[in-house]
Amino acid sequence: MSSKKNNKYCFNCAAEIDAQAEICPKCGVRQPSMRKTEFKSPGLAAVLSFLIPGLGQIYCGKIGKGILFLALAIVSAILIIFFIGIPIYIIVWVINIIDAHKTAKRINEGLESED
Repeated sequence: MSSKKNNKYCFNCAAEIDAQAEICPKCGVRQPSMRKTEFKSPGLAAVLSFLIPGLGQIYCGKIGKGILFLALAIVSAILIIFFIGIPIYIIVWVINIIDAHKTAKRINEGLESED
């Protein structure tokens, strides 16, 4: 393959591939996204989700996931009337905070896209 402007090298096997290739045809490894994404603060995402479940995911651009966490938190809060909601709410709340932090980190590493 001759060197052209629209080629790049696979970060895994160093084969010359098309600049738009998402997967290396030689080794089959997905290539990191070269598009510029806005930096997302994992700490801020976690704090936002600490305050309001789902808000950290929404900050990261994962609107559907954020709404899902918010809905789960609301249902859990309603179930507190029957006492079963307390442990469920705490579990949803903690998972929500951890997920917001990990989502922001994955976006910054280029492993996940902002939706």
